[in-house]
Amino acid sequence: MIPITFLSHACDILADTNAGLTGSNIAEYCAAYAVDYNVDIPYGTYPFFDSPNKRTALLKNLQAFKPEQQYVIIKELCELDKWSDDPKIKDLKIKLISRYGGLFQGSECINEILIEETKHWLEPYAKSKQNYLYALDKFNNGVFLRNSLDDLRLSLELLLQEIFGNSKSLENQINEVGSMVISKGGSKEFANMFQKLVEYYTKYQNTYIKHDDRVMELEIEFIFELTSSFMKHFVRLSDR
Repeated sequence: MIPITFLSHACDILADTNAGLTGSNIAEYCAAYAVDYNVDIPYGTYPFFDSPNKRTALLKNLQAFKPEQQYVIIKELCELDKWSDDPKIKDLKIKLISRYGGLFQGSECINEILIEETKHWLEPYAKSKQNYLYALDKFNNGVFLRNSLDDLRLSLELLLQEIFGNSKSLENQINEVGSMVISKGGSKEFANMFQKLVEYYTKYQNTYIKHDDRVMELEIEFIFELTSSFMKHFVRLSDR
C-alpha cells in the first residue's frame, strides 16, 4: 500500500495553492478515474459541498481508490503537460516509481527512473532529447517499434555531435569518445564498452531494422536502458 504520509505529500504538491491543480481540475480528473475504476469518491464535482481545501479534497478522493489505482492516478497527474518542467513534480514522480513501482500492473517495463534521469540530463541538448522522446512515445504506445530504435539511435548520434561539435556519424565517434573518457579521468575499458555498443547497434540494425519489421519488445527495452545509461554518463562526463 501507499502510506497516508506519501499520499498527503503528493497532494500537497499536486494541489499546491499557487502552482497546483485547481479545484475544478481535481474534481474533473478524479471523477474520470472514478468512472474508469467504478469507484465512489466524495468530491467529484466543484465547488466542493463542504468546502474543504484542494489538498484535502484530493487526498480524500485518492483514499477511495485501491493502492494500485492510487499509483496510476498520481503518476498520470505528474505527467500532465502543465508542469513538464517542474522539479518538485519530477521529484515526486521519481519517488513514487522508486518506492511503489511494484504496484504498477501495466505493460510498461522500461526502468522509469533511468528514463526520467536521462530526460533531465538531455535538457540542454534539444535535438537529441526530441528524438529520445519520439522513441519513448512509440515504445510506450506499442507502435512503430522499428522506428523507435531509429529515433533512439539518432538521439545518441545527435547527442555526441553536440558534445563534440561535429557532424560525424555514430560509427565515427569512437575515437572522440575514447579521448574524452581518458581526458576526464575515465578508463579505456569504458571507451571499449562504447565501441561494443556501436558494433551492436550497427549489426542489430543491419540484421533486423533495415530488413525486418519483427522487432522484439524485450530487445528494445534492453537497448533503451543501455543507451540511456550511456547518454546520461556522457553528459555528466562532458560537464566535468
